[in-house]
Amino acid sequence: MTVLAIDQGTSGTKAVVVDAAGTPSAVCEEPLRPAYLGGGAVEQDPRALLDSVLVAGRRALETSGRRVEAVALANQGETVLAWDPATGDPLTPAIVWQDRRAESVCAGLADAAGLVAARTGLTLDAYFTAPKLAWLRRTLTTQGVVTTTDTWLLHHLTGAFVTDVTTASRSLLLDVDQRTWDPELTGLFGLDGERLPRVVGCDEVVGTTTAFGAEVPVTGVVVDQQAALLAQRCLDPGSAKCTYGTGAFLLANVGPTATRSTAGLATSVAWQVRGGADVADVAYCLDGQVFTAASAIRWLVDLGLVGSAADLDAVAAQDAGDVLCVPALAGLGAPWWRAAAQGTLTGLTLSTGRGEVVLAVLQGIAAQVAMLAGSVAADLRRPLTRLRVDGGLTRSRVLMQAQADLLGVPVDVYPSPHATGLGAAALARVGLDPGLALVDAVDAWTPAHTYEPRWTPDRAAAHLTRWNAAVATAPGAVRGTS
Repeated sequence: MTVLAIDQGTSGTKAVVVDAAGTPSAVCEEPLRPAYLGGGAVEQDPRALLDSVLVAGRRALETSGRRVEAVALANQGETVLAWDPATGDPLTPAIVWQDRRAESVCAGLADAAGLVAARTGLTLDAYFTAPKLAWLRRTLTTQGVVTTTDTWLLHHLTGAFVTDVTTASRSLLLDVDQRTWDPELTGLFGLDGERLPRVVGCDEVVGTTTAFGAEVPVTGVVVDQQAALLAQRCLDPGSAKCTYGTGAFLLANVGPTATRSTAGLATSVAWQVRGGADVADVAYCLDGQVFTAASAIRWLVDLGLVGSAADLDAVAAQDAGDVLCVPALAGLGAPWWRAAAQGTLTGLTLSTGRGEVVLAVLQGIAAQVAMLAGSVAADLRRPLTRLRVDGGLTRSRVLMQAQADLLGVPVDVYPSPHATGLGAAALARVGLDPGLALVDAVDAWTPAHTYEPRWTPDRAAAHLTRWNAAVATAPGAVRGTS
């Protein structure tokens, strides 16, 4: 079956027409640029989000010339807005997952952090959905409903009022074991009077749409990172991937039980199909976040140090010398969870050029991912043996080699730039064919390139020791610093 898979992300929307063989036959991308407004504010225009979905989807279908049998939607996960359920009109900007203005909400609930973590598998942090919803209600409007963007987009496509279980598991409002809304948590965040969307499985047909032409079912709804985890066939516990997009996100499959992290990671639903009645139909994941990856590269572009991401490898020096970068330009996520952390560049001298700075930023991104991999290893009680990767920044040979060097394991690059769309399409195929096993819905793949470590373990360990020391001295990275 042919599926129109829509990957609605932070920096743009990508529509991929995926044929019955799991091959993209047409792709259309519509760029988006979040507004970074200072004070931790990051917003998007909801109408621009919706328009990008419609335009990208229609253009992809026009290019492919194919008739699709379903539409799938992957979403940003923790981006929220208020909107009018009668008209579908947005009432606020979309508050992006990177937005930090809800820190005050979290600070006021600090005594409940243990309860929240035990019930949801997540850290009480403004990155997740509920603090943003509470802040939005206190600050912007009491009108309409407040939801993640997937609910709003699906309402425009189908008229339904739903969210999928992977998105709900990022909310701080879901009992992650039962996979249902938790009334105590909604009350804790002051959201007990809110209308919450129905939680659905990733393969549930949530309705039909004529937004792209002939009426077709909408199914295959999932968070973008979980979709990529599935596309990369991380189907067995212990298998892991990292996606390098606006941020970098490392996820590891931990099987059918919501294992709680002791190393600062988040526990989320990876996917749920066929109602989740059987343990084989549910998977959980541990995940960690680097809040600025491609957004750090955009910062380099804005400073004029590189012309575009395509120039990274040409500009990066062979050796950064003593220059280190902690690219905490939007705070630090797992395993530190320091929202107030600020980025640093250290080791600068008069001989430092843009090449050393660019390499230090790339190594800083790789170092954060290496720390996340170490946290996964601590929770799984065994090290990762290799890492599967996807996303636009995997085109940087320098970044990927740095990643292999600092991890000390091979890094396998996914052969398609459309992992998220392919994962969503696989879930849509299961939704339309209940007899199709999830493992059979996901195509096998061979890495486009494998990066083997070149550094010795001692060199990698020494670099990470120096880099962690730089983190410890970064403003806001340690409690009580500024």
